[in-house]
Amino acid sequence: MRVYIIGAGPGDPELITVKGARLIAECPVVLYTGSLVPQDVLRTAHKDATILDSAGMTLDQIMEVLCKARDAGHDVARVHTGDPSLFGSTAEQIRRMADEGIDYEIVPGVSSFVAAAAMLGKELTLPELSQTVIVTRVEGRTPMPEGEKLADLARHGSTLVLFLSITLLKKIERELTPILGEDCPVAVVHKATMSDQQIVSGTLANIRKQVQQAGIKSQSIIIIGRVLTSTDFADSRLYAADFSHRFRKSEVTHK
Repeated sequence: MRVYIIGAGPGDPELITVKGARLIAECPVVLYTGSLVPQDVLRTAHKDATILDSAGMTLDQIMEVLCKARDAGHDVARVHTGDPSLFGSTAEQIRRMADEGIDYEIVPGVSSFVAAAAMLGKELTLPELSQTVIVTRVEGRTPMPEGEKLADLARHGSTLVLFLSITLLKKIERELTPILGEDCPVAVVHKATMSDQQIVSGTLANIRKQVQQAGIKSQSIIIIGRVLTSTDFADSRLYAADFSHRFRKSEVTHK
């Protein structure tokens, strides 16, 4: 028996991996995060599979399901949104499964933040502008570790990606404006790749008002950085005619 922790992707059912869809079809028990994972993602599940929504469950109740499946010798498709390695609340389940002797495997998925970048049509790393992406959240009810406050991270000048922070835009504006400037570009992507997706673009000075007008209050990725609007960034060296690498020789003869 094995529990497959499957990243279902950002919402578009076509963005689940082939392996993830296959495992959902094969497992007799499917336990999914119904508050975030669309029903269409489960379309490959067998008609006789036991399908359970974990949205209203506690950790103890989730473990009851997994232990019952273990005792019956049934594999479980544990379906999470996005990719399980980022803000997936999977670590505490893994810890408990280890205590119970339950074997597991993580099946990666398309994270909502890369889906958001795709929906914006943007690359988050641009030569000589930003070569680093910081994926984090704003401190709210969950405290941040020392050195990971939003202002600390912003001082790097890297592209910022914020999960679970759409209700904290006032705090984002207050903490980041002195560091990045009120004209720093911001994009909010609500429910990336879903049919009711919304995109709001602006700056630190006006993004909060625009998001309020759009009525967005949940399930959003916030991306902050000059990469969102820059058009005068340097070309990468990868395709430069005078640049050699193992697959291509330079077309320029150096004297």
